[in-house]
Amino acid sequence: MIKWELPILHRFSPTHVLAALFATFWVSFRSRAALQLEILALRHQLAVLHRSVKRPKLTSADRLLWARLCEVWNDWRSALVVVKPQTVIAWHRKGFRLFWTWKVRHGQPGRPPVSKETRELIRKMSRENPLWGAPRIHGELLKLGIDIGETSVSKYMVRNRKPPSQTWRTFLENHVKTMVSVDFFTVPTIRFQVLYVFLVLAHDRRRILHFAVTAHPSAEWTAQQLREAFPWDTAPRYLLRDRDRIFGKEVVDQIKSMGINQVLSAPRSPWQRAYVERVIGTIRRECLDHVILFGEGSLYRHLQSFVDYYHRSRTHLGLEKDTPEPRPVQSAELGRVIAMPEVGGLHHRYERRAA
Repeated sequence: MIKWELPILHRFSPTHVLAALFATFWVSFRSRAALQLEILALRHQLAVLHRSVKRPKLTSADRLLWARLCEVWNDWRSALVVVKPQTVIAWHRKGFRLFWTWKVRHGQPGRPPVSKETRELIRKMSRENPLWGAPRIHGELLKLGIDIGETSVSKYMVRNRKPPSQTWRTFLENHVKTMVSVDFFTVPTIRFQVLYVFLVLAHDRRRILHFAVTAHPSAEWTAQQLREAFPWDTAPRYLLRDRDRIFGKEVVDQIKSMGINQVLSAPRSPWQRAYVERVIGTIRRECLDHVILFGEGSLYRHLQSFVDYYHRSRTHLGLEKDTPEPRPVQSAELGRVIAMPEVGGLHHRYERRAA
């Protein structure tokens, strides 16, 4: 192609200037056939270059040029010879990523990061409440003064493979208030007589609702104890017992007449009545194993003393270190700590009293 340097035209005569202008006009408006021939020649040279150089070296400016051309020129693939179209598209995507990386680091800040404490709280709520979704957890967080988006809550929730379900502990706690257990245990006396203790335990607060002592248990006597344990409309919904023969027909009829559903444990499976078995073991270890009993009256008095201590003073692991009858927490301002003996001095209750 002919290139003209117009800045030096003042050195030539008017004739030369006119000739140069005419040549420029001719180059600009030459025939379409000549332009096509020049394009053909340039493409042939590019083809030769492409055969000679297997991997041409391109600079960042070259990549940027083609990345911009592919945005503004629809027919850019037809003029591409040196590289493949997929390569140009990859350049464009890389430039897009670099642009947004720069914008995030130096431009407007994006979504604020979620703190570690908030992430752990979201996971804790998700595990403890399997029936909750992201909107429910998000609402709970807003009530706690935590400003976070619902999409972020959904991102950090614990994903369960199985359908959401309550835990066995939750299921049992929802039914424990309507359940009681009954059982017998034996106690020997100083004269080698065997006494029977009948025990009724409520599951909700581990309260001993009723106990009785006899030397000759029978179904009629047991039915009478049930009537005394549940006067008027205080009968529970479920009663858990073993398959002892003492629970005869009279007991079964009495349970049905009171509208109670009895649940029988499997043979030789005391673990299915864990609450009442645990209380019986506690009574033995903390009271009866340390005294000598002379008869029914002696056994009843010791049991009554221990039951009072059990309800008012003895803390339970299953009740979060509280007593069956809730015991208030005493602050240090109430005075010094004093000890009060209970159960004949086997145990003590500690309280604060003013000097």
